[in-house]
Amino acid sequence: MANTVYILCAITSIACAILLLRSYYASGVRLVLWSGLCFTFLSLNNILLVLDLTFLPEVDLSTIRAIPEVVGLGLLLYGFIWDEHE
Repeated sequence: MANTVYILCAITSIACAILLLRSYYASGVRLVLWSGLCFTFLSLNNILLVLDLTFLPEVDLSTIRAIPEVVGLGLLLYGFIWDEHE
């Protein structure tokens, strides 16, 4: 049951990333770009979580999983703080 939840979370984050990036290309609002990029990296994090806990339980990928999470949140933080307002 837990594996199903992990897979559904990965699919949901991928869908959010796709929708946000499509919205950015349609509107050009830069905050939507940063949000879409953040969700892209969080999707990668979720995919690595599924691999780590479902397919490779004997290997610890927690440090590798943390890298896309930090990059994604860093991009979103950059977009919130330092990006110019339109």
